[in-house]
Amino acid sequence: MSNYKLGLEYAQQQDQNDELSSFREQFHIPKDNSGNELIYMTGNSLGLQPKITKNYIDQELEDWAKLGVEGHTEGKNPWLHYHEFLTNTMAHIVGAKPLEVVVMNSLTANLHFMMVSFYQPTAKRYKILIEADAFPSDKYAVESQLRHHGYDDKEGLILWKAREGEELVNYDDLEHILNTQGDEIALIMIGGVNYYTGQFFNLKQITQLGHKKGCVVGFDCAHGAGNVQLNLHDSGADFAVWCTYKYLNSGPGSLSGAFVHERHANRKDLNRFTGWWSHNKQTRFRMRDDFDQLQGAEGWQLSNPPILSMAAIRASLDVFEKAGFERLCQKSKQLTGYFEFLLNALNKSDIKIITPHHPDERGCQLSIQVKNADKSLHQKLTQVGVVTDWREPDVIRCAPVPLYNSYMDVYGFVERLKQILN
Repeated sequence: MSNYKLGLEYAQQQDQNDELSSFREQFHIPKDNSGNELIYMTGNSLGLQPKITKNYIDQELEDWAKLGVEGHTEGKNPWLHYHEFLTNTMAHIVGAKPLEVVVMNSLTANLHFMMVSFYQPTAKRYKILIEADAFPSDKYAVESQLRHHGYDDKEGLILWKAREGEELVNYDDLEHILNTQGDEIALIMIGGVNYYTGQFFNLKQITQLGHKKGCVVGFDCAHGAGNVQLNLHDSGADFAVWCTYKYLNSGPGSLSGAFVHERHANRKDLNRFTGWWSHNKQTRFRMRDDFDQLQGAEGWQLSNPPILSMAAIRASLDVFEKAGFERLCQKSKQLTGYFEFLLNALNKSDIKIITPHHPDERGCQLSIQVKNADKSLHQKLTQVGVVTDWREPDVIRCAPVPLYNSYMDVYGFVERLKQILN
């Protein structure tokens, strides 16, 4: 869809025609002191709360109050198997088989657990490749893994950089790195969608390039899960991790997801940290057995999971299931395209969108670079009721999330930005 139009009436009409518009009513939209809804464009940082979340958590609090420990087996949603309630929908959202997906731990913890298994350096092949502008936690994690294995974290880290004067990384450059240094690289670990630019990487292409050179390939999909169609199984990636509190709307600091490709499902040779929740479910509570590893991604679990966090994730996944992830992705492309159209129509030479133009190379986030701006621009937007995300030195990250953002949100944001810039 590219026949966008300017003006208030067009935005109103698009919202009336949007078959997913009713889902906005299923979320708590933050308001200002006068009770007016804010324009919330930062679902890429923390997603809004579905109204049903409280009921889902209350159900588990009620069972805990009434049943105590018996809630593990006698509750309305028995806690013993609670993580299984999340698996099928989560697998669908990230494009994986249920065997390949589990919800557990927090994001960087899962990244470390995956690297325990999939980063196996040798004297010749020990380096780790990441994108130069990776999310800081990813960079800190891989640097610490290098140090943990006795390597220099500067010498052992290879950065896939954008070219001089460009913001987006280039696949030819990645191929060149692998052709010249691939024999030394043990692990490629890339953010599936770059947090800063919003560039959605071609996971399959990266995986094929890496595997051709004998590298293990993993992705941090924190900014991809619930935002774009990741197709993790088809990508062939060895592993992936993601959080659930951004586009998956599960609440601050909520649990993370992990993907392990099915070809690793029964590998007993992979080094891993283990705990009783990765032990055979049938004999887990006999307490006297030697470790008997679960199949698939579940075999990377350690502890019995925090049910209240999982209840919030379940609430959100149920909203996703009703909306249909494919329909959401389609709306996302249209809504983000409209956002881009309005920004370009401002015709301001000091505004530059650094996110890829092609809809297949981005999700709903647009990163807007404003020349000679500082954080005061972000503060002015906040004062006029727009919630965005500022990243130094001069970028505003904005995400019109298809579940709860409207064409009117996008229109209102650009109008307010125009007034501030004028």
